[in-house]
Order: sequence, then C-alpha cells, then structure tokens
Amino acid sequence: MTRLEEAREILKTLGFDAGRSNERSARTLLALAQLSEQSLWIDAVNPRLGVRAILDWIREELDFPVAENTRETYRRQTLHQFRDAGLVILNEDDPERPTNSSHNNYKLTDNALEVLHSYGTEGFQKKVDFYLEKLPGLLTMYRAEREMARIPVALPGGMELTLGAGGQNVLIKQMIDDFCAYFIPGGEVLYIGDADDKLMHFDEQKLADLGVFVDTHGKLPDLVVYQEEKNWLFLMEAASTHGPVDAKRHGELSALFAGSTAGLVYVSCFPDRAVMRRFLADLAWETEAWCASDPTHMIHLNGDRFLGPHEEA
Repeated sequence: MTRLEEAREILKTLGFDAGRSNERSARTLLALAQLSEQSLWIDAVNPRLGVRAILDWIREELDFPVAENTRETYRRQTLHQFRDAGLVILNEDDPERPTNSSHNNYKLTDNALEVLHSYGTEGFQKKVDFYLEKLPGLLTMYRAEREMARIPVALPGGMELTLGAGGQNVLIKQMIDDFCAYFIPGGEVLYIGDADDKLMHFDEQKLADLGVFVDTHGKLPDLVVYQEEKNWLFLMEAASTHGPVDAKRHGELSALFAGSTAGLVYVSCFPDRAVMRRFLADLAWETEAWCASDPTHMIHLNGDRFLGPHEEA
C-alpha cells in the first residue's frame, strides 16, 4: 500500500467516518506528521502547522495540486473534526487565540503520534486500543481548556452564554455590557455574531415578528438589539480592526432589514478613540459611533438632530 492508503486505513481504524478518512483527510494526516511516500511511520513528527503550511506541504512533498479555494474545505471538513475527535490540538501555544487568527495552528497529540509510530508493527492494535481507551478523558480535558478561554457574557434579560476568545468578541462583550446598559436599557438582544459560531444567539422568531426575514448566508451585523419602548432596532458593528458602518455597509444593512417595522439605528463600535480615528472619514452619515473606552458618550453623525447648548454643570 502507499502511504496515502495507509493513512486512510489508520483514520478508519481510529473510527473516523468516510469524510474524515478520504484522500483529503489522509493527505492532511501525512502533512501533520510530515510523512512523504518515502518516509517510514516511525519517522512521524508533530510540529505545529497552520492551514497554509499544511497545504504547501501537500503540494510540495506529496506533489498534489491543492487549489487555494479549497483551504476552507480542509479547515472545516477535516481539521475541525480532527480537533473535535482529539487527534490534533488547536493552538497549543496559545489556547486563547481567536479562531479567525492567521496564526492558528494544529498539532497531532502525543498519543496520536504514538499510534502512528506503531503502524505496521505487532503492537499497532494495542496502541490503538490504548488510545481509544484514553480518548474520552483527553477530550474532556481539551474541551475544558477551550471553555476556560471563552468569554462569559450575560445578556440584559439574564441569559448567559460564552463567546470565542479574542478578536472582535472582546469588543462585542463591551457592547453588550456597557452600550446596552447606558443606551438601550431593557433592550432585547436578538442576534450575536461569533467567529466560533455565526448563529451563537439568533432570535429568528422575534425578528420575523418585526418584519425582518434574514438570510443567514448574508452578512449580519455583529450585534442586533431591540428596544421595545421606542420600537428601535439597533444594528451594531464591532470595529476593532475592520468593519464599521461605512456607506457601503449602510446600504447592505438597509437592504437586509428593509422590512423592519422598527426604526433602524446604525452604530459603529470601537475599542477606543485611537482606533475610531482610523475609520472616522469612512463612517456613513445618519449613523452613530461609540467607543468602549468612553462608554457613556456617543458621536452622532448627522446634522438635523441633537444640535443645541448643553447645560453647564
């Protein structure tokens, strides 16, 4: 058998389904173990590799022309399942790294490496049995580590959930904790976007009651909050690195929520004023801007409202 065929056999022996023991997944296993057709299984290693490094290795060492547009297929249809099954560890060097980071990496577990080293020997089945026996405990440990790195969030109505660590989610938590408390008291959170789970929280029925029928394949805002008292629907974007409500995004959101019976309020949210300054010239008129560093204040990008003197303290 070829190394590719042997890799498929190993994955089947470890209980992976057809989609995770096909040639794509077998090539991924060989890349993770750095094994070419000329290598021996005892030579397998387990460095930390990003998706790009894995694909480059498959192209160069296995002479297989991986198309760049299949990158997400390798990540979502093989590596995610390898991680969930405990075959690989995601971000061993930094468990709190955001899931959409360009520095994400995967590494075969030491237990999995022992199985690969034993392939073709009399002790292979014994190593497999030991691996599968230990796996439930290891999976519990890996999941607990991932949960510890998540961000706890309490919604205004009392519901509690967790967001993936890092990235925009740090700012989204501040938007829920602070913006909602100061500007949308009693607000009802209808949608939260999360890199780990696009539909982390999605009250589809409430949005439908407001005349909004959202195509979840479209790009929803990061946070949608309804204020029943005023019948306002807040469409909020977290912009720590990108994605404020510029003219293009304003048009997209207007079209996406065109059927809303509630008034639409567009808000660009930034971690601080230094970040906001980078985007200020691009912000759309008739929108709002808010900084988590100054949570009690907001900038109104319009000329027909809120003009007038302030009372002296």
